[in-house]
Parts: sequence; C-alpha cells; structure tokens
Amino acid sequence: MHLGNVLSFAITANIARKSRAKILLRIDDLDRARVNEEYVQDIFDTLDFLEIPWDEGPRDAQDFDDTWSQLHRIGKYTEALKQLADCGQVFACTCSRNQLQVSSCNCAQKHLPLNTPDVAWRLLTNGHSEIIVRTLGDAAIQATLPIDMQNFVVKKKDGFPAYQLTSVIDDLVYGIDLVVRGDDLWPSTLAQHALASALGQERFYDITFCHHLLLTENNGVKLSKSAGATSIKHLRENGKNRQQVYTMLAGMMGINEALNNWEELAQLVSIPTG
Repeated sequence: MHLGNVLSFAITANIARKSRAKILLRIDDLDRARVNEEYVQDIFDTLDFLEIPWDEGPRDAQDFDDTWSQLHRIGKYTEALKQLADCGQVFACTCSRNQLQVSSCNCAQKHLPLNTPDVAWRLLTNGHSEIIVRTLGDAAIQATLPIDMQNFVVKKKDGFPAYQLTSVIDDLVYGIDLVVRGDDLWPSTLAQHALASALGQERFYDITFCHHLLLTENNGVKLSKSAGATSIKHLRENGKNRQQVYTMLAGMMGINEALNNWEELAQLVSIPTG
C-alpha cells in the first residue's frame, strides 16, 4: 500500500460520507503467483493506521480468506466465461507477451479450439459501438474502446479469469453503484462496459464511475505497488505518524499544509459529488 492508494481511499471515503453510501472493501487475489498473506494484511494495517473507514467486506486477512476471497466466486466467473464461449464471443490466443510487443494478435483468424492447452481467451470487440459511462454530477461520457483494449483477455493462460471479467462480475454480485479509481484505469472502465454488453448485463450501465488524478513521482511516473519509499509500511517503520503521512501526501499535491486526517486530505481534491 503506497501513498497513491491512500489518496484513492480518502476520496472514496469522502464521497461515501457525502452521499450517505456504504464502502465495500474489495481485494483482487486471482493472480495466484503473486498472492501473499503479508500483503493482504498490510491493507488492513494501513487502513487502521490511517483511520480510514469502510463499512462492508473483510476485517483482516483471515476473514478475507474465509469469506471474501475471489476464489469463493470462481463458479460465477466460470459461468460468465461459458456464456461468452457458447455465444462465440471469445477466441483462443497463443500469443506471448514478447510476441505482442512486436506484432498484433491474429489468433482470431486461426479459429483454435477454446480447449487448446495453454491459451488465453480474448473477447471479440471488433466494431464495438460507442460506450457511454455514467459519471458523478449526473454527467455521462461517450467514448470508444481504445486500440490497446481491443480483443482484451477475459481468461488467462493459467486458467483463471482475468481482471476485467472478475471486476464486472464482482460489481454485479455485490450490487455496486459507484466505483472510484485512478485515471489510469479509464481504459479498463471502457473494457468492462464492453464486456457487460457482451454478457447482456445492462445493470452494469447504471454504475457511476469516478476517476481521480494520480500521484506521481518526481519523474512524472505514477506511483506503483513497488514504490518502496512511498509505501505506508516503509514510512511507519521509519517512524512516521499518521499526521506526517497525510502532510507528506499534501506536499506531493503541491500543497504546503499540515494535515491530520483523511477528511482534510479529501477536501484538497476537487471531485464532483452531485
């Protein structure tokens, strides 16, 4: 958990409080090669340390494993993948990451069986119509799926459903009506709308999306999970208290002001809450 995550949490908590909504804490854990209980517990430790509230969802790593892990919803993801396969809306892809760096995927023309070993499934998105995304303040944005999101992966080569599919299904399962995420995930929002359309899930169009600006490092690159110097765990281990962390965040936003809590941080971010 790094400072950019904290900013997103603070914005979410602020919007929820103003709109009298409840916050559901969700954690993705289907990238099984990278799942680490220590990292999961760090989420709860960080939220507790910074006194950022949430209303529903797991309370610690054990509760997450027992009740809230995405592994408990594998059946629902599999059902969605079967629906896409039965309707001919996916194709098998053998491309590696290295191959995709030098050329585009043409696996749709190969018509490989979906049960071919070691293949990913990609959603056929060619010619997808304009997408309308509901946003805060009663506004709607019209957009088209970007080129790098055409025919995106819905099932990975390891057999697990991909992020875009699990995100859509989880939104629907939990009855989500507002999603708060960084600007960098705008292409994913568009991809998820395209996927919801392919699944015939019109309820997804009623979800409101809020995309906020990102914190960046000095070189302008967004903060990442590997940004050790800005991780809350690193800051805590080096003696930083809650107020110092929030003040540091304000400084990264160009504001020279001492802050005490997430409410004061959220007030520095201009987000419509209509």
